[in-house]
Amino acid sequence: MTVKHPRLELARAFIDLNFDEDLDVEKLSRVACLSKFHFHRQFSSRYGVSVANYVRLLRLKKASYLLVYHPKMSVTEIALDSCYETSESFSRAFRRVFGVSPSEFRLAPDWSPWEKRFEAIYRLRNDPNLNQADFEVEVVQFEAVDIVVLEHRAPPIQFVESVAKFRSWVDKQKMGAKQPRLFNLFYDDPSKIEDLSKYRMDIGCEFNNRMDISCGTIVKKQIPAGRCAKLRFVGSSDSFGIAIYYLLYQWLAASGEQMRNYPIILERFNHFPFIKENEAITDIYLPLQ
Repeated sequence: MTVKHPRLELARAFIDLNFDEDLDVEKLSRVACLSKFHFHRQFSSRYGVSVANYVRLLRLKKASYLLVYHPKMSVTEIALDSCYETSESFSRAFRRVFGVSPSEFRLAPDWSPWEKRFEAIYRLRNDPNLNQADFEVEVVQFEAVDIVVLEHRAPPIQFVESVAKFRSWVDKQKMGAKQPRLFNLFYDDPSKIEDLSKYRMDIGCEFNNRMDISCGTIVKKQIPAGRCAKLRFVGSSDSFGIAIYYLLYQWLAASGEQMRNYPIILERFNHFPFIKENEAITDIYLPLQ
């Protein structure tokens, strides 16, 4: 079990909030109220990743999302946005993680190398001993809503590619003045699936009659009305697991309620990389009988 270290957690939280600004070990050690030597050594020992690599991976994660989600944003613009002085230094750092250049990744995203490199950070962000694991939950009546989805049937790490495909389809639709509500449906717990290629998740939005779903890759569904336990989560989608685990294995057991046979519903109001990760707001619904 990982024991929380308040000073290191202050520094890690500071990094998560400010990784797109100028950071160095001296500044971060002051945040942690530790000497540079002890801060660097303890950070690496406790988290399994050096502070420099932690910062680098967060920056490259944002850069990789921008490459996929923002095809009109140039590599140079993304490099500067990711705190690299030149596109050449950015490309070298990117290639070390992904094995390809940013331009090559943009054309054919492969998230397998990223999954391995980011594993330590993902583990940290889902450790209930290091992150908030006590949430406010209310039971509400969810009103039925017609949606259209792209069915993601692949490892969770590849969902970014599916989101990019869905966004590309959405951009071609006539939405009108009102922007549609955004939803995800989670059918599976990735920690309990042996073959992650069979992981199931839907990426979708509220349906309107002006949408063209004749392409064959977009499916119309309905989220039915019903009672749900609702938890509002603010922060990175990397940490959804903590909130979902809390609903399923702590709140549900203590509440006396029973889960309905329907996937977990997420309504996303905004999301990274279009805003900072810590500002992302998501309502998580656990369907109840």
